[in-house]
Amino acid sequence: MSNQSVKPSLETIVALCKRRGFVYPSAEIYGGVNGVYDFGPLGSLMKQHIRKFWTDHIRKETDNIVFLEGPILAPTPVWKASGHLENFHDPMVDCLECKKRFRSDELDLEKPCPSCGKHNWTEARQFNLMFKTAMGAMADQTSDAYLRPETAQAIFINFKNVYSTSRVKIPFGIAQIGKAFRNEITPKQYLFRTREFEQMEIEWFCKDENRKKFFEFWLEARHKFYQEIGLKDENYRFDAHKPEDLSHYSSATTDVEYHFPFGWKELEGIADRGNYDLSQHTKHSGKDLAVFDEETKESYIPSVVECSVGVDRLFLALMCDAYAEEEVDGETRVLLKLNPAIAPITAAIIPLSKKLSEPAKKIYNSLKFKFSVQYDESGSIGKRYRRQDEIGTPLCFTYDFESEDDNMVTVRERDTTKQTRIPIDSIEEYIVNTLKKS
Repeated sequence: MSNQSVKPSLETIVALCKRRGFVYPSAEIYGGVNGVYDFGPLGSLMKQHIRKFWTDHIRKETDNIVFLEGPILAPTPVWKASGHLENFHDPMVDCLECKKRFRSDELDLEKPCPSCGKHNWTEARQFNLMFKTAMGAMADQTSDAYLRPETAQAIFINFKNVYSTSRVKIPFGIAQIGKAFRNEITPKQYLFRTREFEQMEIEWFCKDENRKKFFEFWLEARHKFYQEIGLKDENYRFDAHKPEDLSHYSSATTDVEYHFPFGWKELEGIADRGNYDLSQHTKHSGKDLAVFDEETKESYIPSVVECSVGVDRLFLALMCDAYAEEEVDGETRVLLKLNPAIAPITAAIIPLSKKLSEPAKKIYNSLKFKFSVQYDESGSIGKRYRRQDEIGTPLCFTYDFESEDDNMVTVRERDTTKQTRIPIDSIEEYIVNTLKKS
């Protein structure tokens, strides 16, 4: 078996995702929706595993984490307090010839339109990225609401509720996984920049004098996360913002960037936000979001360290990173060398012949509620192995005609194609040990 070092193109990943049921264009039968995608059976499973890996990892780092599920809708005052109504804009221009819209900060307006070749631009103007809607039957300004462009604000406005009901003490974190929405002018680069996406976020609340210490703590924790999830070291980096590039609320920000087929792009932001967010909501709501320190007998507004990673971007990074092509017995096989804990299917149960389907299905049924397993009896054994390789399945257990006599199966490992004979009653232990190594 010889390895061929392959850095896949974005087109290769897009084709694989559709062919194998990871990701589909949304509303494809109606022509599709730009910047919106549906996750198919395998994509849905893989996203479940990514969420679990992230959740398990932050719980491993600290016990002081509670979870929240906020709504995707919030009224106007929330976004006024957060600064999104005033500041959440991208610059936009229109081509007056072909009517296409573009972000003006991504174009040289001295040059013609990249779509039609004409040079007839409007003046650049600011475009708010939030989706606006109305709640209730009265269509006046009091009913205005917005789909959330980020998940953090639900955490900040519920801080006092969580603090008073969850028996937590500073320092502690509130974590959330959920959808956010941005009306991107030019969605592009597949899952990287979309109008509907998912975030996994931690807001860590601490005393102001400890925020630098916890910023370093979470930087190290996120380093470990990316090492353990399986991204190649050379394909991701931690990029600290220069002082002049920091947001107005941040005293330190570091981006985790991945080397996608289209260049280095952000996966996650880690930011020292100070007490800006809780102070803003205290000011605009009139509600006191301070906490009382029993030691100093003083009230204070906690500071925040934020870690926010895009699930869809991480999904895309993992797919790009895991893609490989290898020559086996004179043929090229495509495989996804995914971390077994992330792979959509952990193990495939394969009968050598359909005549053996009954005992093979018995094994499958004994495992299906414990692991993400798939039963596969269609096609030649070689084609089935290749199919499982291409979707990233780390283990295949083959039940053959000898299995009826010796109560053993052949386990084939994805990355090495090594095959080993093991007892049927040790399959579960073999899967567990494989997951433990991940």
